[in-house]
Amino acid sequence: MHTTIYQLLAIGVFVLMGCFSSHSQQHFQQLDSVFAPWDSPNHPGGAIMVVQNNTTIFSKAYGLASLEYDIPNTTKTRFNIGSISKQFTAMGIVLLEQQHKLSFDDDIRKYLVELPDFGETITIRHLLHHTSGLRDLHGLLALAGWRATDIATNEDLYRVLQNQKDLNFKPGEEFLYCNTGYILLAKIIERVTNSSFPTWMKNTIFDPLGMQNTYVAAKPDRIVTNNATSYNGNNPFRRAIEHWGYYGSGNIYSTTADLMLWLQNFIHPKKEWSDAFSTLVTTTPLHNGYQTNYGFGVRIEEHLGKKMIQHGGAVGGYRAVARVYPEEHVQIVILTNFSNSGMGSKLNAITNIIFDTEESTVITTPKTQQSTNYATLSNQQLSKFEGIYWSDEEKYGRKIYIKKDRLRYETPSGVAYPLVPINASTFQLINVGEYVLLHFETANKVPKITVSIPNQIPGSLTLHQTIASDNSTDPRAYIGAYYSPELKTTYTILQEQTEVYCEHIRHGKIKLKRVFDDIYAGTWPVDTVEIKRDANSNVIGMKISNGRTRNVWFRKID
Repeated sequence: MHTTIYQLLAIGVFVLMGCFSSHSQQHFQQLDSVFAPWDSPNHPGGAIMVVQNNTTIFSKAYGLASLEYDIPNTTKTRFNIGSISKQFTAMGIVLLEQQHKLSFDDDIRKYLVELPDFGETITIRHLLHHTSGLRDLHGLLALAGWRATDIATNEDLYRVLQNQKDLNFKPGEEFLYCNTGYILLAKIIERVTNSSFPTWMKNTIFDPLGMQNTYVAAKPDRIVTNNATSYNGNNPFRRAIEHWGYYGSGNIYSTTADLMLWLQNFIHPKKEWSDAFSTLVTTTPLHNGYQTNYGFGVRIEEHLGKKMIQHGGAVGGYRAVARVYPEEHVQIVILTNFSNSGMGSKLNAITNIIFDTEESTVITTPKTQQSTNYATLSNQQLSKFEGIYWSDEEKYGRKIYIKKDRLRYETPSGVAYPLVPINASTFQLINVGEYVLLHFETANKVPKITVSIPNQIPGSLTLHQTIASDNSTDPRAYIGAYYSPELKTTYTILQEQTEVYCEHIRHGKIKLKRVFDDIYAGTWPVDTVEIKRDANSNVIGMKISNGRTRNVWFRKID
């Protein structure tokens, strides 16, 4: 009788093991097929690792680490992880806070006394959450003359920052992703510990967590074994600059296995690390109460109805993502050495397989919510809202005008959407796939529009000019040289026949396209040019913006 029971139990165990093995094998084959195209001849690739319930269900490398020498990627190959590095810098700050060597709410000038006083207190917490208002280093250095292929170091950024006069916004009022902040956090760590950032990170974070193949690349010319080379393009591939010369916001090299050692602490942290990892996933609301999803170097989001902690990285041709579903005990790491790796679709495919979903790679547009009650306004009532409005924060403009007894909302490209009145001053924007409301405030000295979209911070536009004055300026008034004391560089605006250009000694001629009166659009790094005039309408300078760098002042000198 006992023998029979033991035999049945043994059969049950083998059946369960067989089912588990079959299920794991099916997952492996499905995941392998997702990345099989990377194994084409003379093709870069990457390394992927998926862990579920503390068990590795997939780990494999594809393609070449070096096209020049025909060296394959392996699961031990190191890749630059780009902005995934930020959570390690944040952890350094968290550990110092636990040791009472600093406070998240300290003024950063307590440690970086050479930084200018912007008239606003910027705290360490602001840097961690990307709410400092500091201009991003990429836009600043590009405007100063750096090209994408130039090596910019931490010292280069410190030097430029010391000349800055303005912020993008008041600290705590907006969220705007900012690499500058994390470079300053690295500097704070160095000042507080009296140690170099790469050495301190190795001794304090990487080695204690067993991340023996992870390091901070502080020197671009350092030779390290098992590093993948990065590439751009797609048959033929081209060499890509492998990393910038700065650290803190990026430039950590790691492997899939090392990153898994890190990620598991978001699920089952080591006892001495528990509080620190919990701190990484805390957020702080903006001054207006809006809660962002950015913690300390990580994003806390929801995906497929599941809590997700993640961050991505991109530098040169490297692309990387480290993702955790803490409640499902799932960790995903993808590291690649070519820019056209299709990271988004690959991630969707992995989660579809792991969670047995049918998520599409195409994001569907939600149906527009309709208001139940619309108002009726005459053309005379509508006419007071007409004009060209401009957002100084987001650098975009809209033309509001009447056509066929209805107010229209037109983009600079000429696409117009109808505005339907909810009441005497609030309108719903129709046919845009979202429930968008525009509230007009015409009693102000300068009329203003507040734009509201569900689950987003409200935006605003102010009246820039009347419809009647559209296209009334003569670009010949702009011609001349413009100097930035903040960047110590000069741009020249010139006109050739009917075309207007902005020229720089390193970037050459950048064609400008008129958007509205005294506002022009160009290409990187001169994305938006706003001409400024004095009380007599004489041109006195211009402000240039490019995404995360806003309103850099250039004084007209010629």
